Amino acid sequence: MDLRLNSIDKVSPLNRKLAAMSLSICTYGNPILRKKAQEIAEVTGEVHELATAMLEIMHKERGLGLAAEQIGRTERIFVIDIPADSDVGEDDQRENPDIEMPLVFINPKITGHTEDIQVGEEGCLSFPDIFATVNRWYEVDAEYTDLHGRVQTIHAKGLLARAIQHELDHLDGILLVDRMSHVKKVALSGKLKRIVKKTKQAL
Repeated sequence: MDLRLNSIDKVSPLNRKLAAMSLSICTYGNPILRKKAQEIAEVTGEVHELATAMLEIMHKERGLGLAAEQIGRTERIFVIDIPADSDVGEDDQRENPDIEMPLVFINPKITGHTEDIQVGEEGCLSFPDIFATVNRWYEVDAEYTDLHGRVQTIHAKGLLARAIQHELDHLDGILLVDRMSHVKKVALSGKLKRIVKKTKQAL
């Protein structure tokens, strides 16, 4: 199973730069974040360039994952890049040692999961300086199309599984605020209102 992003190199450095410069992170309060993504019918050169731009923006913002809605697009695609030193469990062992990063998921869906739940803190590039405890499945099976147009499957654990679930939420218009407890929402209400106000001023 080829999980590498070899074909991304076909996009010229100039096109990558221009694509990345034309896109920016959409923050909470932007209605695009509530739109459900549309499936990609064909993996074209434009899709390749979009994936490249998303990876560059994600790396620039020091994120681990990024969905199309977060940059104002509605294609059903997200990207993930988890450093090896972050892909470790409680025993300090790699949880997904055979999976090469970065990953591009086109038309992804979760096809199975374990009943084990992982409780952990999540942040989101669309919610600057906001963190909340979120329950996620510890292991998931997912299916997606890669940049070669081939259907792939993946079994993910730990942080990678969490990232897949988080980004898939974005594609369905579900946000970090929707996963927070009521108590957490109340505690963060001031920050959330400020983000919304700043977002609407920028629109």
